[in-house]
Amino acid sequence: MRPFTLIKIIIFFFITSISAKAVEFNGKFIQGHFILGKADINSKVFIDEKEVKVSKEGFFAFGLGRDRKNDVVITETLNGIKNQFIKKVLKREYKIQRIDGLPEKKVTPPKEVYDRIRRENKLIGKARAVDTDLIYFKDKFITPVDNAIITGVYGSQRILNGKPRWPHYGLDYAQKTGTPIKAMLSGVVTLAEKDLYYTGATLIFDHGHGISTLYMHMNEIFVEMGQEVKKGDIIGTVGKSGRATGPHLDVRLNWFNVKLDPGSVLNKWKKKLKKLLIN
Repeated sequence: MRPFTLIKIIIFFFITSISAKAVEFNGKFIQGHFILGKADINSKVFIDEKEVKVSKEGFFAFGLGRDRKNDVVITETLNGIKNQFIKKVLKREYKIQRIDGLPEKKVTPPKEVYDRIRRENKLIGKARAVDTDLIYFKDKFITPVDNAIITGVYGSQRILNGKPRWPHYGLDYAQKTGTPIKAMLSGVVTLAEKDLYYTGATLIFDHGHGISTLYMHMNEIFVEMGQEVKKGDIIGTVGKSGRATGPHLDVRLNWFNVKLDPGSVLNKWKKKLKKLLIN
């Protein structure tokens, strides 16, 4: 083998070794979970076949749907070399939650409100589709309501007035009406509506790279469209607006239209997160 050819082979494997170590993940590859990644700032990253933003510090984010069954294929391209990481998604078991006593029109809406519901769903979809360069998503989330009892968890199959309905995609915090609600993370308001049919007084915040949070059934809203808020700011109060049987806050987490478990970011993060943020 010629010396020049040998040198090229050594350089190739050296670059490949550097590139292969360039991607790190914080989060569990479990249905419903949020994943924070870090790659070389010059790399391109694809989740399955979707390219995701990589921040100036190398951070990117994505999530795994409630019922995802197939593996996740993460592809990184760096220095002209493509690396793939295949991650198995672990399956979860979900609870069945029965809720009775709801007004029948909230369980099966009358035809005259169908147009309203479609309009409101479009508003929510538009807010969740925002893809900005904000990088708040890499920070640690905080609990939105103090001293609350969790009465509903992510993924539960809902039985409303005896009728099977969509699963629950959030966390419910039961507290008395008027209890302050804190922003779980810094962000920008992309939706502020006081009276949506299902969710009542509703807020959505953009945290960057398609990561958003949603607050539902509020009593009062203290922020407005386009406003930037800091983590811990009081953004409103607990209520029972929309489809609710009592005062509580329902919070949601999304990666674009993929509904994620807020518990995956509100639980204690591993020490690895601290390492990712320092590097």
